[in-house]
Amino acid sequence: PLLSSSSQPILLRYLLLYRYLCTQNKGTYLKEMTSEKIGSSMCLYLDWNPSATSITVGLSDGSVSIVSLLESKLEIQEEWKAHDFELWTTSFDIHQPNLVYTGSDDCKFSCWDLRDSPSNLVFQISKVHKMGVCCIEKSPHDPNSLLTGSYDEFLRVWDLRSISKPVNETSISLGGGVWRVKHHPFIPGLVLAACMHNGFAIVVIKGDKAEVHETYKKHDSLAYGADWQKGEANHRGGGTKPLIATCSFYDKLVRLWRPGNDIIL
Repeated sequence: PLLSSSSQPILLRYLLLYRYLCTQNKGTYLKEMTSEKIGSSMCLYLDWNPSATSITVGLSDGSVSIVSLLESKLEIQEEWKAHDFELWTTSFDIHQPNLVYTGSDDCKFSCWDLRDSPSNLVFQISKVHKMGVCCIEKSPHDPNSLLTGSYDEFLRVWDLRSISKPVNETSISLGGGVWRVKHHPFIPGLVLAACMHNGFAIVVIKGDKAEVHETYKKHDSLAYGADWQKGEANHRGGGTKPLIATCSFYDKLVRLWRPGNDIIL
């Protein structure tokens, strides 16, 4: 199933669950299955847990909600005030689904343990990001590696075994607010970033070093969304040019492209 927040103002407080259907008569279409009002604030971000049985939702008042999915029914399991301002991002730890990460316009990056009720604050980083935390992405290849992106234009690499500071304190500046990051599904250390006013960047991470491999600036609006093609299982190393999808904000544009240079790790 697909889950989204509606673009209609009154429904921005709801989660809507859709099923993707394909029939001979109607072709492919989305059918709404159920919805749930999350609160009086807008839903800004959501993430499924690895088993797709619950969703973490970030809200504009700084709260985070944990919503369960059982037999096509959405139900709020827990909600708490996690931050002081807009909660731009929240995600489950794909290796430890009892942990949830949150990032906010208050410049804080936090981790919560859902095994406690109310959820226990595992850690909170408040003095590293100079502006709001826009995205948090756990590496699918390394259970100890995690990335954060911020309005301060820096992509930061973290080791969860030593969380007090980033792996490289200077990290890497991408020249625009780092709104989204995506790890390549098969190639460790390869990251795609949407950098708002500075287009898109492919970043190679090796140990404590991160370098921009290539940039893409053919969008004329804010770089907001980016992802790799998931089906290219053969791209595991050597000279590769994986397929990438990127989208921009005001012009509502989606582009499909491949890197101009081979990616050799």
